[in-house]
Amino acid sequence: PYNRRERERNAKCIIDMKGPTTIITDPEDGEEKKFAFDFSYWSHDGSKEMPGGFYGQDPSHPNGRKFCDQKRVFDDIGVGILKNAWNGYNTTLFAYGQTGSGKSWSIVGYGVNKGVVPMFCEEIFKGIEEKKAAGAEIEFEVQKNLFSYSFATKIFTFSKLGIMGKEMPGGFYADGLHITPVDSYEEIEDKMEEGTRNRTVAATNMNATSSRAHTIVGMTFIQKFKNSAGEETTKSAIINLVDLAGSERAESTGATGDRLKEGAAINQSLSSLGNVISALADRSSGKNTRVPFRDSCLTKLLKNALGGNSKTIMIAAVSPADINYDESLSTLRYADRAKQIKTTACVNEDPTEKLIRELQEENEKLKAMLGGNVKMEEMEEEYKSRLETNAKEMEEMAKTFEERLKEAHAHGGQHVAELIEKKKKVVHLSNLNMDPQLTGHIVLFLEKPVISVGNGKGIADISIRGPSIVDKHAIIREEKGEYSIEPAEPNVRLLRNGKQLVSKIGLKNNDRIIFGTTQYFIFVNPKDPKAKEAVEITFEMAQEEIAKKSGFDVSSEHKTRDEALLKEDIVEMMPAVEEANSISEELDKKMKFELMVVSPEARGELRGRTEVMIRVVNVETKHEWIWSHEKFMNRKYLMQEMYQDFLEEGYDDWDLPKDRDPFAEDYDSEFHIGSVKIWLQSLSYLIDIKEQLDVTDFKGQEVGLLNVKVIPCDKKGKEYSEEDDMFVNSPEELLGKDINFVVKIDSARGLPSQFTDMYIKYVVYREKKYTCSNPIQNTINPDWKHSRVVNLGKADEEIVEYLSQSAIMVQIWGKQKPPKTKKKINTKDAILSDALRKGQVSAANTNTKVGSFYFDSFFPFVYTKIYALSIFLTLFLSTNINTKLYYILLALALFLFLLFKGSKNKRNSHLLQE
Repeated sequence: PYNRRERERNAKCIIDMKGPTTIITDPEDGEEKKFAFDFSYWSHDGSKEMPGGFYGQDPSHPNGRKFCDQKRVFDDIGVGILKNAWNGYNTTLFAYGQTGSGKSWSIVGYGVNKGVVPMFCEEIFKGIEEKKAAGAEIEFEVQKNLFSYSFATKIFTFSKLGIMGKEMPGGFYADGLHITPVDSYEEIEDKMEEGTRNRTVAATNMNATSSRAHTIVGMTFIQKFKNSAGEETTKSAIINLVDLAGSERAESTGATGDRLKEGAAINQSLSSLGNVISALADRSSGKNTRVPFRDSCLTKLLKNALGGNSKTIMIAAVSPADINYDESLSTLRYADRAKQIKTTACVNEDPTEKLIRELQEENEKLKAMLGGNVKMEEMEEEYKSRLETNAKEMEEMAKTFEERLKEAHAHGGQHVAELIEKKKKVVHLSNLNMDPQLTGHIVLFLEKPVISVGNGKGIADISIRGPSIVDKHAIIREEKGEYSIEPAEPNVRLLRNGKQLVSKIGLKNNDRIIFGTTQYFIFVNPKDPKAKEAVEITFEMAQEEIAKKSGFDVSSEHKTRDEALLKEDIVEMMPAVEEANSISEELDKKMKFELMVVSPEARGELRGRTEVMIRVVNVETKHEWIWSHEKFMNRKYLMQEMYQDFLEEGYDDWDLPKDRDPFAEDYDSEFHIGSVKIWLQSLSYLIDIKEQLDVTDFKGQEVGLLNVKVIPCDKKGKEYSEEDDMFVNSPEELLGKDINFVVKIDSARGLPSQFTDMYIKYVVYREKKYTCSNPIQNTINPDWKHSRVVNLGKADEEIVEYLSQSAIMVQIWGKQKPPKTKKKINTKDAILSDALRKGQVSAANTNTKVGSFYFDSFFPFVYTKIYALSIFLTLFLSTNINTKLYYILLALALFLFLLFKGSKNKRNSHLLQE
């Protein structure tokens, strides 16, 4: 069904399924595109909850017969995976699609509606027990590993996480992983929970979201028996369950023309996977194509699954909502390309002694290589690593499965069931994440009367890393069963329920706490009598709360789709801007970011919706740029990576050259100075337009004047005069006549002095390409003397409506002059100073908000009043004439000072009102 976001935006269904065919409809023009797969499963509606909680078909619903329950998915897909495992074939199951489209429902499921993975695991162990009970002389082993990594990081970051892709004769593998033997699905579930928790911690520390991480669950099913020749034989099957990152990141994550778009690496591994799939599909059709497996760690690790010894299945989940059309279409095309790949799977069956002998022989060869003239240090390290790996494998083979299982149990951590029971009894903090799958996996139990929170660099009971989190950040206290929280130091960013904290305050169950700019937690008190009735808190709700406290209207009632979309953008962008500013402060990158709500006209467009954009200011040079939502989010991910590298101990190469620095912007990049709207209504009566119009910038401020003329003419450009008597009494009289006019943009006056190379550009009617003038340098009064003849052809109703009701938007662009000298200034001080000048101190830095007066004038004013009172008392009590005379003069000076401050506050108040 639709999620909350889709319901609020009045989404319409654009997906339909008929048999194995999936049909997607373009919401703009109604065009249908069809994709044929092995199976197409409908789960949007047509279901009802059965006794016990299982969702099955609802015969009373029009789509009841189309609804596909979890059992059918397993019967179609899971049974095949199970059969492959027993027969010794490797199998890989991919889950691909937009975050929130239902991947987890099919793969894992919820409650009694179990997905493919838990049902597969249960059937494996059920089959083992049945064969043992039947007296089969077979030894069974089930091993599991899980890892995830952020694909926005390069390979060297991958190695810093303790996982490194290495190549062996059998292919690539992830070095450094711990493989654990298991004997029940409950143990697999525990390990999966542990892996998800580790992934959440990594994502939280790196300020990343789930849509930027892949997860691979690997299970190895081993059967040991004697073959017909009496040899000890091992039949093994590797089952990889791959949850790919959200496919929305595979689309345009950066603005067109942004120099960092291609280097962002946000979609690097998904793009690499797409290239591999495309190359494999070409190869399957007979083309001799190189397959770029080495382009990313993901494709290296999935080499066998994609193009080697494996039977591979892909589940592509798509959202039915029209607002997700682009992402859903991209997912369907991705899956359509993948289905063309052909793999060749074989049974993995080898005598155990042969496996050990091959490992021993390879070790002897490696030792010989190390004893020879090996000069390259990297090769030597590789050989040593392979020797160690082979030695470990032989050591593990020598142990029985029971011995390894006993070791695993001895080193096992807390079981999921135990953790759930503890959460029901002990007060704790539980994390919130943009991805619901990662919410609630970081649990911080509050089991001491006083608990300190910090960034881990100092002494703290709870360590949380992230922008704007300091050594001593917060203190949580428990007194007689009541909990409270307070800032450990002044000027730290600590929010409770969207409001900045400046002093100690009580905590209640379900309170939202934000440490710094990225770490969201819920305070959970299971001892609270109302705890069971508490509403479930989501990451989105916490973000909306902050936006509401900041003065934005975030209600969803009586909103159009565009208004709901704007609200969503504001809620998403507010914390992102704060985070970017926090990182800029800590790294001292001299950049400040401000959120702007910009109408289409302010952007120089005739139509469109109001959008959130970002004003970027260099605090040293005062140069500024305007970034789109997409460009800012693209850059923010790179800022997060830079910040993570900055936090890494001993990692000195965190700073990047200018061409790769996400904070850097080119002074030569073009800047939209302002726009002018030329209404064409006079032209619909064939009357000249000759005006001097105001140029307005993004903020709606007048930044100059533009001299324009629009004059009716013939096809050759000869302008009509009064003598020609071409005037019409009604626009309808133009129907069927040739419409031609001259657009003249002579000059502009009084444009901002910080720009050069200024030019104008515009489009008329349905033109796709902009008409541009020549740039004029080094003047605030450019004379373009631009003239152009426009031929619209014979007028129909649409052209007449355009002339009578529409306009031409003229945009003025230029380049900022490079700075002459840079004034050295600290980023944090500059941002604070700017907030003071505007009359409102950022809550993130000062914990104080001020209204119609300046913060820097307030405290001197108060202290002066106190001082004046002390002077008055001294005059009243003193009997010495010299003392009285001294204090009279001092009081006079004080009076003049107060008079000056009062006039300054009046000026400031007037400026604030403007």
